[in-house]
Amino acid sequence: MFYGELAEDKDEIRIPDVEPPSFLAMLKYIYCDEIDLCADTVLATLYAAKKYIVPHLARACVSFLETSLSARNACVLLSQSCLFEEPELTQRCWEVIDAQAELALRSDGFCDIDAPTLESILRRETLNAKETAVFDAALRWAEAECGRKGAQASAENVREALGEALYLIRVPAMPLDDFANGPAQSGVLTLAETNDVFLWHTAARKPALRFAREPRAGLAPQRCHRFQSCAYRSNQWRYRGRCDSIQFAVDRRVFVAGFGLYGSSCGSAEYSARIELKRQGATLGAAVAKYFSDGSSSTFPVWFEHPVQIEPDTFHTASVVLDGNELSYFGQEGMTEVQCGKVTFQFQCSSDSTNGTGVQGGQIPELIFYA
Repeated sequence: MFYGELAEDKDEIRIPDVEPPSFLAMLKYIYCDEIDLCADTVLATLYAAKKYIVPHLARACVSFLETSLSARNACVLLSQSCLFEEPELTQRCWEVIDAQAELALRSDGFCDIDAPTLESILRRETLNAKETAVFDAALRWAEAECGRKGAQASAENVREALGEALYLIRVPAMPLDDFANGPAQSGVLTLAETNDVFLWHTAARKPALRFAREPRAGLAPQRCHRFQSCAYRSNQWRYRGRCDSIQFAVDRRVFVAGFGLYGSSCGSAEYSARIELKRQGATLGAAVAKYFSDGSSSTFPVWFEHPVQIEPDTFHTASVVLDGNELSYFGQEGMTEVQCGKVTFQFQCSSDSTNGTGVQGGQIPELIFYA
């Protein structure tokens, strides 16, 4: 550009494909050895670093994107990571999309991805999402694509925008009620396709379908069990609206889907549970649910509506307030560190705990997570 046989001979050189703030960020690194990145310009800075072969700055951009990765931006970053040929960032994006699929599919950024990225997501076997959520997201993308092409978002144009990607949606795997109240009335499927899916659900002799038919496998949840044994006593573990709480940290990003809790030690009983995850006092996720225990010492899962993203090397607080008349089992011989596959959990006592739960004993024996 400036030197050599191909140097420009003009006083002013225009670079139309790089925004000024991103070009300035690259110049600051080259001349001042300063890395100044922000969320609004990091992708454009990565593009500039790739174009002008500045590998250290490119790695810093990728690290910044990995740190800020969430369900809100995972689909857009997946598309960009493929464009920039960054396989590690691509893998991190898939981890978020798989675990928090419904949040990622509902994000505004999902409508901005390109068609190949859409197809790769619709083809994904490990999405943790209802198929109706996948269908609704695909329609939103197609409507946005119609807008980009200046076309009306009619059912016919939406179908044309989806093209063959429509058949990657596993419509036959939906419950019949979901299909009848959603895709069957969307106008996107032909009458013949709608009729064939109804027959697929109800007829002994099933028609051939172009749609993928098998349900997605999803992700298998993992369980971190922090106690080596459990017990019960005549006066423990009792619940009177007090909080059982424990703090934990992980060494890599995970997604906590719920807690495994102990149940009644006096026969079958029902409990009401309010579970919560917090980081530095801010609530990341909460849910209220009931669960039925059968009198055994097993743990019983209580789930968040969506898995909660947990960042590494920061302590988070897991809490539960239980309401039930029966005494329950409680954990003993608690461990401060537990290895679960590739993830290491560390536990410490929480000041929020007012019902006796701590590292050595109490409730919240299990964290249910995806990694």
